[in-house]
Amino acid sequence: MKPEVPIESVNAQAFTVPTDRPEADGTIAWNATTLVVVEVTGGGKSGLGYTYSSACIVDLIRDTLADKIKGKDALAPQAVFAAMQRAVRNLGREGLAATAISAVDTAVYDLKARLLDMPLVSLLGACRTSVPIYGSGGFTTYSDRELEQQLGAWVAEQGCAFVKMKIGSEPARDPHRVEIAKRAIGDAALYVDANGAYGPKQAIALAEQFAEQDVGWFEEPVSSDDLAGLTMVRNYAPVGMEIAAGEYAYTTDYVRTMLQERAVDVQQADATRCGGYTGFLQIAALCDAFHIDLSGHCAPALHLHVACSAPRLRHLEWFHDHVRIEHLLFDGAPQPRNGQIAPDLTRAGNGLVFKRADAARYAVSGAS
Repeated sequence: MKPEVPIESVNAQAFTVPTDRPEADGTIAWNATTLVVVEVTGGGKSGLGYTYSSACIVDLIRDTLADKIKGKDALAPQAVFAAMQRAVRNLGREGLAATAISAVDTAVYDLKARLLDMPLVSLLGACRTSVPIYGSGGFTTYSDRELEQQLGAWVAEQGCAFVKMKIGSEPARDPHRVEIAKRAIGDAALYVDANGAYGPKQAIALAEQFAEQDVGWFEEPVSSDDLAGLTMVRNYAPVGMEIAAGEYAYTTDYVRTMLQERAVDVQQADATRCGGYTGFLQIAALCDAFHIDLSGHCAPALHLHVACSAPRLRHLEWFHDHVRIEHLLFDGAPQPRNGQIAPDLTRAGNGLVFKRADAARYAVSGAS
């Protein structure tokens, strides 16, 4: 084991990348996605992490978190995580602060793996060599034709055994859109995601209609903050339809409550929100204790190594926006093979290299 390696610098930069076409889900619409990239240096190496958040967290990372972790041991990421948690005590641990901590935490783990010259998955301990993905998009702004093309391509071209579409903007049209999607993907499993757009009784009624198209996964039928509503939908959903939620969990405390309430069949977690790899692994341990499967939400390149280390990990979300950005801005972003992605064990750390020159055009003014 190397002696202590002090963290020397922490830098952050925001980049806003336009979508390839207008997008919306059941509760919001957007035309761009902001990526905040963090680089942490020490011992002659640099670790890379990131989050999908607001550019405003760049100052929080540079002015608050960096000051608290400089000089701390890069080989002790959990101690670094604890220092960041203390730093935001009076700001609030959730929301923007959690995304900032997540980006730094993932960079610190990457730095440790690079210092030890090993793939991140080897540092964390592998449970598997690859991870299934599910294609995710099918935005409510898409025409029927666009919906068919995108979902069908994930099955035909990338071998996905599961695909997910957005619903909820126009509930009256959702059964029709679900029928279109199922026809496009054939025998592949169809997932739907309402992003909390429905009320519990409305969600239960629609679930009955979705079951006619063999929908096997109903994500956030109601708000994730309505645990009683989630539990109600889970209790009354058709046999064979799983209820999933958890992407907006910023702390392990929230996940523990969700699991105690028996609100979901599959727990979701997002390492760009829940405290990075430290938080994700804590949630993975909770899922193991509650005998509930875990699914990684979005950011597939960032999740890949930690997903291979989570004992009850079912799959990762191959989210259209994030896949575009990760392949645009990072060398080493994973490529699917037969519906799975696998770490490149010839690369140290998370295997990613930031394409700084390619990213420059998307840099957020004032955050450099």
